[in-house]
Amino acid sequence: MEQIFEMFQKADWKKEKHVPVIELPDTITKDESIQIKVSIGKEIPHPNTTEHHIDWIELYFHPAGEKFPYRIGKIEFASHGASIDGPNTSMMYTRPEGTMCFQTEKPGKIIAFSYCNIHGLWTNEKEVPI
Repeated sequence: MEQIFEMFQKADWKKEKHVPVIELPDTITKDESIQIKVSIGKEIPHPNTTEHHIDWIELYFHPAGEKFPYRIGKIEFASHGASIDGPNTSMMYTRPEGTMCFQTEKPGKIIAFSYCNIHGLWTNEKEVPI
């Protein structure tokens, strides 16, 4: 039986349009609010059509030395051009990007997951130095 982690794909976000891009401040202070920007398609734009789009991005923080990560949040993208007139007719499209904030006393890593309706699950991570 396939394990869940084997279903997630990884790649360099500069060469693959499905990988979540995680952006953090260069300097992070203990207990200070940390703003995370996450997006899909920063270097290579991802299609956002009724037929091919990003459904959601989810973020977790895994503190160093702890067994389990903490869920920061999930962003869902609901508009991909569909309307009562059919696919790609509404001119309403959500962009697969968003911002979340959290604070921590520990270093660790941000883990991002995303889902493309055609190409499945993708992941990326970035260290959070304190």
